[in-house]
Amino acid sequence: MTVDLHAVATAPKMKFSAHYKKMLPYITPYYYRAIFAVALSIPIGALDAVIAWALKPYMDIVLVDKSAQSPAIIPLVIVLFTVFQGGLTYLSTYMNSWVGMKITQDVKRDLYKKLLLLEPSFFDKNDSGLIIQRFSTDADTACTGLLDNVRLFTSRVFSSISLICVLFYNSWQLALIAIVVLGGALAPLANIRKMIKNLVQEQVKENGTILTKYNETYAGNKTIASYNLKEKMYEQYDVVLRRLFRLGIKMVQKTAWLTPMMHVMSAIGVGAVIGYGSYLIVNGTITSGNFVSFITALIMLYNPIKNIGKSVNAVQVSFLAIERISEILEVQPEIQNKEKAQELKEVKKEIKFKDVYFEYEKDVPVLKNINLNIKAGTTVALVGNSGGGKSTIVNLLPRFYDIKSGEISIDGKNIQDLTLESLREQIAVVFQDNFLFGGTIRDNLLVGNPNATEEELHKAIKMACLDEFVAEQEKGLDTDIGERGTLLSGGQRQRLSIARAFVKNAPIVVLDEATSALDNKSEAVVQKAIENLMKERTVFVIAHRLSTIQNADMIVVINDGQVVEKGTHQELLEKENGAYKALYTAQFK
Repeated sequence: MTVDLHAVATAPKMKFSAHYKKMLPYITPYYYRAIFAVALSIPIGALDAVIAWALKPYMDIVLVDKSAQSPAIIPLVIVLFTVFQGGLTYLSTYMNSWVGMKITQDVKRDLYKKLLLLEPSFFDKNDSGLIIQRFSTDADTACTGLLDNVRLFTSRVFSSISLICVLFYNSWQLALIAIVVLGGALAPLANIRKMIKNLVQEQVKENGTILTKYNETYAGNKTIASYNLKEKMYEQYDVVLRRLFRLGIKMVQKTAWLTPMMHVMSAIGVGAVIGYGSYLIVNGTITSGNFVSFITALIMLYNPIKNIGKSVNAVQVSFLAIERISEILEVQPEIQNKEKAQELKEVKKEIKFKDVYFEYEKDVPVLKNINLNIKAGTTVALVGNSGGGKSTIVNLLPRFYDIKSGEISIDGKNIQDLTLESLREQIAVVFQDNFLFGGTIRDNLLVGNPNATEEELHKAIKMACLDEFVAEQEKGLDTDIGERGTLLSGGQRQRLSIARAFVKNAPIVVLDEATSALDNKSEAVVQKAIENLMKERTVFVIAHRLSTIQNADMIVVINDGQVVEKGTHQELLEKENGAYKALYTAQFK
């Protein structure tokens, strides 16, 4: 079943050990650097206690006893420790960023490999924005975000531990009061993941929708302008933003109370400590230096304790991203090579469709009982009503989709028993909606065959009627065509796609409305070039212009997912009340 990213996002909770195991293969190459980066956080946090600890001797010696004995040493020690701490912080940040970016790159590589393996039905079902969110943004959140927050979390934990040691050093009685109060403040953190999980998943989905809107606006800018859709597009975008705002506010409502709650609990603790501490000073149990040092440590402790809450929240968000990444990496493509799949090296005999049934959605048949026998080296034209299943038939041949039942075979070998790479290597396709890559004309031609010679490239350009256009360009084949070929006209894009198929020089050629964007003059020339290409090749042609397929060896009429007629042009015209004759008469009356 095709993966639905919306559904994948609702997987059950993973334990911490499971998160670690999932990320371990990516951490291992940088293990020592990662440990070093996190380990640096320990002294960084622990050094926070120096200032609080140093205040006791300073208060007792200088302010209480009025002694001037080495009064400058303590401030100097504080400054030196702070400089040292700052250097460690820089080194920790640098190492953490280096490791985080390396791990993120490795995760993104694996996610992109997985994306390239997924079948077209996956892209049919999932929005582009959600795909970008899940395959790219999640990696940043999971890796760089996790390491950053683990570093901060470690630093704050050891800062808290060192400050708590200062508390006990000055007064164990007051320290117990502070620990009880702070323990109560940290208790709600245990449920933070449960509180935010669903909200985070919803935010991922809506952020994906936002990215989709940007993609649609970029790709459909002319349509938006010509149909005056600016207001409508803005309203749709605004609705998503408002949903994101509501989700953001819910997140604030569920988590923002933690900080003020900790603030109140800390204030209660400070108040209790001041009250009981005054009693201990009067009784002589502790000195004024002990008390000042204790209060300073307690106030300093408030900051890391408060930020531990934020770090726990951020770490949980990273854990959720790791879960989403793990789910995707574990997905197995529906269409993949079988064990011991065979190589298809040539096409000599025939291509056969036997009792083929196909559906995009369960129990909604698109093709029903398709039976075709196409001899190698012949041309078959598929015609019929729009949406009848013509393009679907040719999409099944390179296994963009797998059939529900029946069999498609090449030279007697079921295509599901062939390797995908060798099968697709034998097929050159010119789609109805052609996709060109950003770069130059040469770059797009070499997609067909990276080893093509200059002579082969120019021959393909000439056969596709692009030679005059290329000759007019200052850079020739090295002319930039823009993203998706936006600097070319529709006809030029179509012809470049045809040229790319010529360069591939595959024994099977699929032309899905390959001449639809050409004017009559260009169509006539390209049709001659296509006829040259058809020699000793098996060609599938889908066309609405029946004038372009009259010389086909076999014409197959597909209506509503079924073969209703097949034969040569002349044979089909001789059928009274035939479906092909009706189409032909309608076009040429």
